[in-house]
Amino acid sequence: MASKKIKKKPKFQTFQDTIINLQKFWSKNGCVILQPYDMEVGAGTFHPATT
Repeated sequence: MASKKIKKKPKFQTFQDTIINLQKFWSKNGCVILQPYDMEVGAGTFHPATT
């Protein structure tokens, strides 16, 4: 019996997959990615990245 080769579709990488892969890469290298978020903070003095 001859074996049939099944063609697999190439895995489609979503934007979220790309972000996760980048976070894993930089985490392995000792870095942290601070993801932005939209929130009113007045003059910006209460933004967590500046404290």
